Amino acid sequence: MAKNKFNQNWLHDHINDPYVKLAQKEGYRARAVYKLKEINESEKLIKPGHIIVDLGATPGSWSQYARNQLSGKVGGGISGEIFALDMLPMEPIADVQFMLGDFREQKVLELLESRLLGRKVDVVLSDMAPNLSGIPSADAARMEDIIELAIEFSKAHLKLSGCLLVKCFHGPAYNSVWHRFKSEFNTVSSKKPKASRDKSSEIFILGRGLKLS
Repeated sequence: MAKNKFNQNWLHDHINDPYVKLAQKEGYRARAVYKLKEINESEKLIKPGHIIVDLGATPGSWSQYARNQLSGKVGGGISGEIFALDMLPMEPIADVQFMLGDFREQKVLELLESRLLGRKVDVVLSDMAPNLSGIPSADAARMEDIIELAIEFSKAHLKLSGCLLVKCFHGPAYNSVWHRFKSEFNTVSSKKPKASRDKSSEIFILGRGLKLS
């Protein structure tokens, strides 16, 4: 009974959410796009000519936004490249190169690297989050693991001047993740976009400029 009430409340909030309505109006696949939009507008992460990797991209709203930021090339298309990776299928997006699979797997990494042709990446985006169990310590450990994977991926593929944006949660893992970012990036900041629901503990961490190891 309580679960049904929770589902009904969530559905009511979702249907009446102004960001959901705006996403539908503007043709974006998820309201999450406005989190990236707000961060990008203040931080100027995505610029024409950039190579961008979107980890855990499905359903694709972040890739859609990145694609729009790279558009405007004479004759159509985009100035730059976007590589989107996810274990779940994603409906095609014009000019976005989607790869189905787990980026931890060698064959998926090899496919990406064959398309990068030795080039380094300007921006790594990760809106990934684990399936939450409701057990804070377990969920924190899973979130930390996902972020660690994104950091390791970035160390291997980012330009020294590049940046990594990840989703995190305020909770048991936050300080650990923050210190991990500080150890790898020259500049670290946290962002709580207006599109993040008030009830949500999510926060985004941005690392800019890889430290020389």
